[in-house]
Amino acid sequence: MSSSNPASAALDTQMSPIPVPLYRHAAPSGPWPWVDFNTDLSSSEPPFRKGEHEWRGYPQELFGNWSPIPVARSEMLTKCARAVKPCVVYGMDVMGDGQFKTREPGLHRTEVSEAKINEFWSKLQDEVRKDVSVRALFVDHLSESVLKMLGTKYNIEPFFFTSSTNWIPSRYREDVRHGVGDHITVILPFIRTTEKTQKTYSSSSDMKPNEKKNTIDVMAPLHLHGNPYLFSPRSCLSPFIGEHVLLIDLLAIHMIREKNCSTIITYHPALRDRTTAQRLHQVMERAGGSVYWNKIFVASEDPTFFFLAILWYALYAWDESFEVLYSCIKDMEVILNDYNFTVMVDLNHSLHGLQAHLLQYETLLHDFQKSVEFIRDTPNPAMEESENRGTTEELMRRECKNLLSEIDRLHKRCSMFIRRLKNATDLAFATVNIEDSRQTHRLTKATLRDSAAMKLISYLTMVFLPASLTASVFGMHVREIVPGTLETISRYVWVTLLMTSVTTWIVITLQPYSTIHKPGAGMWRRVAWPVFFFPDKIMEYFKGKKTSPQDNDISLSRIRGRGGHSSMLMFDDAMLEEDAIGG
Repeated sequence: MSSSNPASAALDTQMSPIPVPLYRHAAPSGPWPWVDFNTDLSSSEPPFRKGEHEWRGYPQELFGNWSPIPVARSEMLTKCARAVKPCVVYGMDVMGDGQFKTREPGLHRTEVSEAKINEFWSKLQDEVRKDVSVRALFVDHLSESVLKMLGTKYNIEPFFFTSSTNWIPSRYREDVRHGVGDHITVILPFIRTTEKTQKTYSSSSDMKPNEKKNTIDVMAPLHLHGNPYLFSPRSCLSPFIGEHVLLIDLLAIHMIREKNCSTIITYHPALRDRTTAQRLHQVMERAGGSVYWNKIFVASEDPTFFFLAILWYALYAWDESFEVLYSCIKDMEVILNDYNFTVMVDLNHSLHGLQAHLLQYETLLHDFQKSVEFIRDTPNPAMEESENRGTTEELMRRECKNLLSEIDRLHKRCSMFIRRLKNATDLAFATVNIEDSRQTHRLTKATLRDSAAMKLISYLTMVFLPASLTASVFGMHVREIVPGTLETISRYVWVTLLMTSVTTWIVITLQPYSTIHKPGAGMWRRVAWPVFFFPDKIMEYFKGKKTSPQDNDISLSRIRGRGGHSSMLMFDDAMLEEDAIGG
């Protein structure tokens, strides 16, 4: 992307589609990061000297296997370079007493332009106050320089950045040091809803109103219309918005858990209508005023609870999205009950498209559940020697159970949506079948009326046919009826038979699929059909006369048993033996 056109670059960044997740490249457990079978590994790479690059050498400075090949294939640096706006970092400190500090100078909002790179790096080296339990950094428009500085400062595995920029759901733990701390990462795609009042995504605006997509892209935004009577056949799939849009958002969280002060870093994609760092910062600032969560932060110094509180943001987004989906499905059912078959035919594609998205949502909910279970089953090693370790474990089990219970509710609601959509689809088919049956019934009644009329005409013809025949015979000018004429009845019969024969010959000749012809017979063969047909019938007749009555019986050899005997004969033999024994 050329930097000479920043507006175009920003638009392409916002309009770029969400890639299909490459799960094999999601976690450090894979020994070949971003290397596939078709990757050429024989090419030599430029030498790299450690210790000479400071933060600019990330990731190869800290992780030697991250050579230019996997870095280029993951596109974690090139995707950051596409950001036109300057990187902005929003900070938040959670104090030891559970209070959230967000408005301190230099912490609330830090804009990191190219001119302020060294200043930001110096700020990262500053020591954190001793009374700070957790420092959270929410990063908007992540630039290449900020990525390298954060990765170098906090020794972050590059998989966090590659999975975040490529939207790969993942969760892993690394750099475990018992009694000291560890690193945990959760990349969680989720569904959220936005309200729209005008057309967006102009790249698809050239599509015609009745045009349908050939495929259903479950990674694309799902557009829902609010008015059931203005429901477009493409309203759930079209690039033209109705009232609500369901789209895939992302929570990418990396946490460095330590004894004194832990650090949380969040990545936010530069796509339209996604959660920004500023928005998440505002939400977590409000969470700091929650009495319930403040008690948890006071009762336990485990920073993982702040991580868990962020996951509630995804749950709220899921719940709001399902409220919109409920109204959409209800509107669809209203349309199906209106017996508007033109709309029902157009709605068929939307029904299947919505069901495909719901199946994708079930997968995302499963990832959500696994992420919460991962947090529950990954205790903080820095808390191993803590005095309130028991309290922390009990609180963590309770809060994870609460969140898992809500996710299970979402799971069941999603399954209910899928069943309701199937029920709506069955209703549509049943309605169409009932209407088809009604039309067939009407056609049958009309056919019966026509048959009765034709039967009446046949009866009238039967009554007048003898009179017509008699009138025709008595109107003939033949010698037997009108003396003195030259024609006779015998000549009349002869001419009639001749014309009937010629007509029959022409009709049969022009019917290629008649049973008189052999399959595939040509035109000349059909013209000469009497030459082949009548001799064959005569031969069959005489052959049948010569055949004896015994030859027409079923041969006993066709009903022989295993021993070569007829089953009937074997039955007769058995009866004779029984009589002999009995006698």
